[in-house]
Amino acid sequence: MSDPLPFIDSHCHVHDPRIPDGTAGAVEAARAAGVVAMVTVGCDRATSLAAIAAAEAHPEVFATVGLHPHDASNGVDTIVDLLDTPGIVAVGETGLDHYYDHSPRDAQREAFAAQIQLAHERDLPLVIHTRDAWDDTFDVLAAEGVPTRTIFHCFTGGPDEARRALDTGAYLSFSGIVTFPSATDLHEAARLCPLDRMLVETDSPYLAPVPNRGKPNRPAWVHHVGERLARLHDVTTERVATATRMNTELVIPRIRS
Repeated sequence: MSDPLPFIDSHCHVHDPRIPDGTAGAVEAARAAGVVAMVTVGCDRATSLAAIAAAEAHPEVFATVGLHPHDASNGVDTIVDLLDTPGIVAVGETGLDHYYDHSPRDAQREAFAAQIQLAHERDLPLVIHTRDAWDDTFDVLAAEGVPTRTIFHCFTGGPDEARRALDTGAYLSFSGIVTFPSATDLHEAARLCPLDRMLVETDSPYLAPVPNRGKPNRPAWVHHVGERLARLHDVTTERVATATRMNTELVIPRIRS
C-alpha cells in the first residue's frame, strides 16, 4: 500500500472540545492520514488561547488569533495581546456574517477593519470569513487595503465572487462543501480558481466532506476535499496535494511542513 498523500489542512479547529477523539487523537489520526500540518484557528480570546495551547503541544499544529464576526461585539482589544505570542501564523478568522448577524453589522465592520490593520502592521496573513456579505466584505477590504497574504476561508461563493476575490490577490480555501453534489456554483468557482491560488481545509469539526457528511469533521478527512478538486480540474490528486501544500506555505510562511 502506498503512503497517503501529504496535505496541509489550512483551516481547522482541532483545539475545539467537539473534535472527535480530542485534540491529541485528532492530530494523530491526521498524521496517519498524511496530513503534515494543520492551522487551528481562533475565533475569540478563549478559542485563540486554546489554539495556542494546541500548537504548543503538537509540532504539526499552527495557531491563529482572531475575532470572528459572531463575536465582534467583544471588541478587538480582547485578542490583540495574544498576537504577541511566539509562533502565531495569521490574524483571523475575521470578516462579516450577515446570515446569522450574531453581532451588529457595525460592530462586525469595525472588528474586521481593525484586524485588517493588525495584519498590515504585523505583516501577518489575514483569514477571512464571509457569509451573505460579499459586497460589504470587498468594500471593507478596499477601504483598508488587502493584506499581501489574504485567504478567503471556506470559500462558498460562485464564479463571480471567485473572480472578485482572486482579483484582490487573495487565495481561495475550499472545504468539504465542495464535495457536496448540490454545490454546483461552488464547483464552477473551484474550476475557475487556478491551482496556484487554491488551498484545502476541513473547518473541522464542521462541514464533513462526502462520504462522511453529517458526522463530526476531522483534519484526517482533508484529502476528500483535495480529491474532489482534482476531479473538477481533471488533474491527479497528487498534483492538488502538492499545489495546495506549496500555496499554504507561501501564503502562511510561518508554516513549514
